[in-house]
Amino acid sequence: MANRHLARSTVLQTLYEWDFSDQKLNPDDILKRDATEFAPGAEHNHFMKSLLDGVINKCKDLDNIIVKAAPEWPIEKISIMDRNILRIGLYELLFANREQVPPKVAINEAIELAKKFGGETSGKFINGVLGAVYKEMGEPGKDDKGVDKKTITKETLVGAVVYTRHENDVYVALVHDVFGHWTLTKGRLEKNETEEDGIAREAKEELGLVIKIKDKLGENTYETFHPERGKLRKHVVYFLAEAPFEELTLENKEDKGGLDDVKWFKLAEILDLNFYDDILPIITKAINLLIKS
Repeated sequence: MANRHLARSTVLQTLYEWDFSDQKLNPDDILKRDATEFAPGAEHNHFMKSLLDGVINKCKDLDNIIVKAAPEWPIEKISIMDRNILRIGLYELLFANREQVPPKVAINEAIELAKKFGGETSGKFINGVLGAVYKEMGEPGKDDKGVDKKTITKETLVGAVVYTRHENDVYVALVHDVFGHWTLTKGRLEKNETEEDGIAREAKEELGLVIKIKDKLGENTYETFHPERGKLRKHVVYFLAEAPFEELTLENKEDKGGLDDVKWFKLAEILDLNFYDDILPIITKAINLLIKS
């Protein structure tokens, strides 16, 4: 058995015991015991600890994704073994370094765990759930022929906090992704397109709204890895934009890989939502401007 597969099997045993105890036992203590029993002298102790910590820290997000990807199976009705195989598979599919764990490897490893430790239909079930999420992601790496991992491709994107005023309240339009986060509408600039024209087009394509730019909110930069294109450095310019209070529709949903919902929220409701850390300063600045205006 390959060392990393053995490491994943050991983490699965640990998660099973942790979950079986209603998540009351110390997972580090369980892992230490399981590693001694199932993987003595293993070379991947750091990998096991990192994987275990990652799954536990992201457990709520992972379970939300499972609920969306398998709505006919309430999370508490999924067997403890299958539930934790899904958590491992989803964590590696969504949050692991893709240079080390390509999407296809994450899915195949989870299926192998299901065949070894799950029930008769576990492999098919795990494959179905992970396959659905993989498709929503846009199937990264589907035609991967290898990339230069040292090359960094720069991309410029535009985004917006889109708001409206209705019956003495201020609302903000947010889109929801399959990873359990509410976020802002954004997209890549097309050739010879200004930032203002780009976000106006994106808002129309994604939200079905005609917007009017009011202010520039700020910028942020982050890096990701794409299996076909290598390292991407994405620079996003954000605007504050007003729109009429109209029904929101997630236009071209099949082309918006990873997005599954869109909704108006009152300003007071926004504080309770799950956002990505990098857009919180943008949203906070927008809220302050809207409150003052």
